[in-house]
Amino acid sequence: MDRDEDQRGRDGEPVPLGPAGGNAEQARRRWQEDPRAEGKGGADRPTEDEELLNRSVPHLPRARAPELAGFTHTDPWRVLRIQGEFVHGINALADVGAAVAVFGSARFAPDHPMYAQAEAMGRALAAAGFAVITGGGPGLMEAANKGAYQAGGYSIGCNIELPFEQSQNRYANLSINFRYFFIRKTMFVKYANGFIIFPGGFGTLDELFEALTLVQTRKINRFPIVLFGSAYWRGLLDWIEGTQLEEKAISPEDLNLLIVTDSIAEACDIMVECYQSRCWTNWKKSEGAKVNAVPPGPDDPGPDPAKAGGE
Repeated sequence: MDRDEDQRGRDGEPVPLGPAGGNAEQARRRWQEDPRAEGKGGADRPTEDEELLNRSVPHLPRARAPELAGFTHTDPWRVLRIQGEFVHGINALADVGAAVAVFGSARFAPDHPMYAQAEAMGRALAAAGFAVITGGGPGLMEAANKGAYQAGGYSIGCNIELPFEQSQNRYANLSINFRYFFIRKTMFVKYANGFIIFPGGFGTLDELFEALTLVQTRKINRFPIVLFGSAYWRGLLDWIEGTQLEEKAISPEDLNLLIVTDSIAEACDIMVECYQSRCWTNWKKSEGAKVNAVPPGPDDPGPDPAKAGGE
């Protein structure tokens, strides 16, 4: 019997694949004699259990058959992995109480002046009762984790799988690894009560502007967003205020969301005050106060109608 005849049966009808090593003709007879088969008074399709437990196998015995795993690279299967990663992250962080996310460059070595500042920030936040959440990598993330860890606080690292740069630091009580940026970013927003943004690159800016957008469009409650290191951030703020605000791409009240400081104590106090009162008083320290924006609270004009799509 040639291979084609073996697969199709002598009369040309399809033959279901049998168990590995089984005889195709015997499988064909079993299929014909099965009372559940179509046209024999039984079910006209396999049961759900059968579809789950049975599978096609190679015609000839092989220990590995990579082609059988092809479905695991499809979008429906990827959705299941995404769902599992959400469940894993939420389960791991479920008991986190008050927390502050600290962001900053992965490229700043321990001898960089900002490393010592980020480390001191981690210690101060831990002393104030906050868990410290970072991206779990090296540089300023490591520094903030290190400060919180060595101060006896709760130090959390949400690491991301990257082709370069990112490696998990050792100063975390809880380390969680993520494949997907958007899941990791959801965890920062969901479990942090404030963001402290140290100098950094594109990834740091990404976290900054996503947080600003979510608060601006009221997708999340107002929480403090502090830029640490005024010299580093001045050029960006000059552009935001001199170009975006001037061109009316943003409202003066949007700048109430940004506070710039060089003081670890002030940054920590802002986190505590905002945790207790939702930042209703700290607006005086914000960039919005410098341009005479309406303060948040009862007189807040609310969402800009021009941003209705964002709402």
